[in-house]
Amino acid sequence: MLGKRRGVQENVSEQAVSLKSELFEWLETVAFSLVAVVLVFTFIFRIVGVDGKSMQNTLQDGDRLIISHLFYQPKAGDIVVVTQPNAVNKPLIKRIIALGGQTVDIDTERGLVYVDGVVINEPYIKEPTVRIPNPPMTFPYTVPEGKVFVMGDNRNNSLDSRSTDVGPIDERYILGKAIFRIFPLNRLGGLYGNLE
Repeated sequence: MLGKRRGVQENVSEQAVSLKSELFEWLETVAFSLVAVVLVFTFIFRIVGVDGKSMQNTLQDGDRLIISHLFYQPKAGDIVVVTQPNAVNKPLIKRIIALGGQTVDIDTERGLVYVDGVVINEPYIKEPTVRIPNPPMTFPYTVPEGKVFVMGDNRNNSLDSRSTDVGPIDERYILGKAIFRIFPLNRLGGLYGNLE
C-alpha cells in the first residue's frame, strides 16, 4: 500500500514538473514572439495614421499604413512620411515629386507640374495643380542635393514643399515609404500611385 502511495505521489510530482516545464516553454515562446514583433515594428516596419485630406484621393483621413525605411532610397512617385520640422509641427505624408539636383516648375494656369522641363504624368492627383500654398517658393526651383521635393495628391489643399513653411525635405527626415494600407479593411492593400 505504501509503495502504491509513493508511486502515485511520484507520478503526480512528475506531472507537476512536466506541466511547469510546458508552461515555462509556452511563456518563453510568447515572450520571444512579442520581442520579435516589437523589433520588427521598431526597426523594419511602422504603422502610421493619415491625418487630413492632403493626400486624397489616394489616402483618406484615418487610413492606417505600414511604412518601411529598410534599405530605402527615395524615388519620384513614392509616398513617404517625413518628420522634418515644419509650420504645422507634425509629421507629413506626401508624395516625392523630385530628387536633389532636379528642377521643379509649376504652371498654375494649366495645372501642370514639370520636373527638368518635362510634364510629369500624375494619374493619382485629385485635381490639377492650380494653387500654391503660402508663403510660396519661387519657381522654377532646383532641389538641393540630399533633399526631396514633396507634394500632396490633393494639390489645392496641401501644405507641402511648394510653401516655404515646409520647403524641400532633407532625406534624413524621411521616416519611411508607405507600402501597404491596413485600415480600413475595405481598402486593404497596396497603394495606387506608388510608382514602381
